[in-house]
Amino acid sequence: MATTRDYYEVLEVERGASQEEIKRSFRKLAMKYHPDRNPGDDAAERSFKELNEAYEVLSDPDKRNQYDTYGRVGGAGGFGDAFAGAGFGDLFDMFFGGQGGGRQRGGPRRGGDLRYGLALKFEEAVFGVEKEIQVPRRDVCTVCSGSGAEPGTTPTTCPDCGGQGQVRRVAQSVFGQVVNVVTCPRCRGEGQLIEHPCGTCHGSGRVQSSKSLKVTIPAGVDDGDQIRLSGEGEAGTRGGGYGDLYVAMSVEPHPVLRRQGRDIYYDLGVNFTQAALGDSIEVPTVDGPVKLDVPAGTQYGTRLRLGGRGVPHVRSSKRGDEIVIVHVITPTKLTAEQKKALEGLGEKTGLPTEAPRNVFDRLRDSLGI
Repeated sequence: MATTRDYYEVLEVERGASQEEIKRSFRKLAMKYHPDRNPGDDAAERSFKELNEAYEVLSDPDKRNQYDTYGRVGGAGGFGDAFAGAGFGDLFDMFFGGQGGGRQRGGPRRGGDLRYGLALKFEEAVFGVEKEIQVPRRDVCTVCSGSGAEPGTTPTTCPDCGGQGQVRRVAQSVFGQVVNVVTCPRCRGEGQLIEHPCGTCHGSGRVQSSKSLKVTIPAGVDDGDQIRLSGEGEAGTRGGGYGDLYVAMSVEPHPVLRRQGRDIYYDLGVNFTQAALGDSIEVPTVDGPVKLDVPAGTQYGTRLRLGGRGVPHVRSSKRGDEIVIVHVITPTKLTAEQKKALEGLGEKTGLPTEAPRNVFDRLRDSLGI
């Protein structure tokens, strides 16, 4: 394969990029487009080969200099051929300290992690709750005890890879021999062959199941928080351990209360008589309704605090507060008698008959404008 695209464009780096930047970009893109991650995707395979070709040139100072000077390099493509059969795990090992892909492939492998979404009521998130959940997951096959072989039989070591799960291949290129370590095609990286697969799990060693768990949700969790349950994920293979289960919380909104951090907020509507004279009003809290004293002369937007009526801290018993925001409601429909009473009240209390003058009004008056 010989790409017509600029090699720097293919690797998504600038022309002055360092070797470390080129290598880092290649690792990221190669993992993105590797055929093992994109089975059956021809476009991804073409991109992967194109990346190999570009990296072969730009990772070599002499070839890079030739490419920068003449726009091409003779013989490019051998490196891409050498990587063409590499599995994703092999590629990862080559660039992350695996020393040429010598990692044991046929040994125990840890199971995958799982995520479970749990819906909570507002009060359950505040005070905590114990929930019983059913988690679908892959578990160890009890018939074959996870071996994948029919009871009475045992897997045999793969003769091609000697149980390593990998084989070495030597490829000839214009630069000499290139040794490539790839997944063993016979055992598919397992390191062993199962001549008589288990009839229950069909040789995989795992079966689909569902496990019932009791989950203790601590007081004070918030929407989006998650709890990790170690070892409650999927079963591993060949005796590998279980993965973890992450329980992610989704908190339902409250009809009238809202939460901000450890404090709870409530909007209280009062009429202007209650605001002017004061009143004792019942307000809702997560602990139940409580009496709140609204002081005489309370203004619109005043915040009244109910200490210790908020959300507990997850790691302590200390609680936040409930903040009550007062909204003075102006009536829109008045009877003639009510209007007359209010007019008389305005005259007696000396309420202003026109809008108050601000500093700019007074400045204009002083300048005679």
